[in-house]
Amino acid sequence: MNPVADETTPAPGEPGSSAERATDLAPTGAEPARAGAPISGRERQGMFGVRGSGDTSGYGGLHLPAYVPPATERPYGGWFDEVVDALFDALRAKGIPDDTVQQVTVDRGEITFYLRREHLVEVCRIFRDDPALRFELCSSVSGVDYGPDAPQRLHSVYHLTSMTYRRRVRLEVAVDVEDPHVPSVVPVYPTADFQEREAWDMFGLIYDGHPALTRILMPDDWDGHPQRKDYPLGGIPVEYKGAEIPPPDQRRAYS
Repeated sequence: MNPVADETTPAPGEPGSSAERATDLAPTGAEPARAGAPISGRERQGMFGVRGSGDTSGYGGLHLPAYVPPATERPYGGWFDEVVDALFDALRAKGIPDDTVQQVTVDRGEITFYLRREHLVEVCRIFRDDPALRFELCSSVSGVDYGPDAPQRLHSVYHLTSMTYRRRVRLEVAVDVEDPHVPSVVPVYPTADFQEREAWDMFGLIYDGHPALTRILMPDDWDGHPQRKDYPLGGIPVEYKGAEIPPPDQRRAYS
């Protein structure tokens, strides 16, 4: 028996014991969506995708709202403040409104700028050319689909690298699936050419101004974009050691 536990743990019925806890507590999840904030996730109900009486896990009532990355307040710490100051000074010098940057988030030692698409190319050019920034390389462009329940479900994500200052930042643009147009950054970062083609092929993001926006993984006549959340899984039954494995779209869902 742990003597420390005996001294600090209240006995049943004593103040501070479980019998004294409030009974009207409601489960809470991630921070709910704020008006105008970028959404990075979708609302979830239940844990295993089971509806009705089939869920025996006890988690059928779980409800998590769409995740909203919180805006980080100053000071950001490290070199992040220096980069943000240099970016906003350059934006103002070029007459670009401050609200082009919807939000700045610092999380897990990384900084993300959520941008409006209208000035994406100008912002990238500032990141590349400004002497205080010098992000000369766009190391990756990728797409994200947060599913039909999320507003502005399609995101185009850019990772920029400064070889001069040995720094990395992330830019993110969110668009509606009905209007998935994003300006191409190929004129600023030629390395984005094939990466934007892949994001178009897999997610249906249309990069306006791209020199040759064609499919890169799927055949040219392929219908749809395979990495969208609502794209059918398809498949055929497979026999394995006498058992038949159903195609993915006929299996039980666990997410």
